[in-house]
Amino acid sequence: MLALEQYKDIIDLSCPPRHAEIIGEEEKSAICDELLAFLLEERNRIAAFSYPYQTKRELIWGYLNERPPAPVSDRFLELQDRLFLSESEERGVVDADAFSYEEGLALWQGDITRLKIDAVVNAANSSLLGCFIPHHKCIDNVIHSRAGVQVRLDCSKIMGAQGEVEPPGCAKITRAYNLPSKYILHTVGPMVGLGVTEEDGRVLRGCYLSCLNLAEQMGLKNVAFCCISTGVFGYPNYEAAAIAVGAVKNWLLEHREAGMRVVFDVYLDKDLAIYKDVLKNT
Repeated sequence: MLALEQYKDIIDLSCPPRHAEIIGEEEKSAICDELLAFLLEERNRIAAFSYPYQTKRELIWGYLNERPPAPVSDRFLELQDRLFLSESEERGVVDADAFSYEEGLALWQGDITRLKIDAVVNAANSSLLGCFIPHHKCIDNVIHSRAGVQVRLDCSKIMGAQGEVEPPGCAKITRAYNLPSKYILHTVGPMVGLGVTEEDGRVLRGCYLSCLNLAEQMGLKNVAFCCISTGVFGYPNYEAAAIAVGAVKNWLLEHREAGMRVVFDVYLDKDLAIYKDVLKNT
């Protein structure tokens, strides 16, 4: 497994200031025309710009999901970033510093891609390249799709240097590009079979510890975790939450000097109720 010291010079982990402004639909549509022209040319197809803006935006989303980690022009990145940063502002940025923390922990229900925080955690697959299914609603797809093509490109460089798939329970870090967060921590959770095993629990615990260790190594001070492995990977929600809370609480106790704060981000109402119960009783 490739350690941070072995890939930190392969990708750009600096976080330059980002200028985000909300742009109008007419300009968005013009940007989409140019982005679509590039993406369709790659597919040896002729661009058709008579579509409404929203249709063009959906096409771009799907094409980028399917697109391999191939280089793009500076002009493409300039246009993509202008559009994506505007969309990020429109969704509404939520500052994690404003949350109420108890013993370094906070619980928040909402879209993790809205969080202004040092790092958000992505529940990745073993290729670490994101989801290639067009318009899929998994967290891996949403994070990659809103952050930009640079994340897939960075992950491809890391995986190329590593030379093998990402082991479950480990973590890698990239910039978050067009998200309000600075970084994305990518971790692969266990995929549950007929029933949860001790090894599944060990691996899931490892996901949380690996992310926190890597965040500390990077000098980060706050991290937001999604619900790792509880979707298509099949980990039961309550058991996963108990492991998450236990692992994070123990880590914070053992690393008080790090000054780390952790947000458990949930999206579903049932996960909100579960985490409230686990946090109260752990």
